[in-house]
Amino acid sequence: LALKRMSVRKDYRGLGIAAALGRTALAFARQRGCRAVVLNTLMLQHEARALYERLGFRRHRRYVLPTAYGRLANCTITTYRYDLSGTP
Repeated sequence: LALKRMSVRKDYRGLGIAAALGRTALAFARQRGCRAVVLNTLMLQHEARALYERLGFRRHRRYVLPTAYGRLANCTITTYRYDLSGTP
């Protein structure tokens, strides 16, 4: 399952909503027999990366955005993976 564009409006951040959404996505994937949940995040999204790591996602790989701008700005993408195999 690929998780894309999860966000919480700024004035509602810090209330645990994103963590609940993340846990719900993991439960959804688990119930449907998915082997893993993957997502990409930009290097500048510090809070998002910290959230994914708290939820148990592991860094899978990093790469520079393969565009002229990405190379010029060294825009790094981190791919995270949450393995579901062997979990109830």
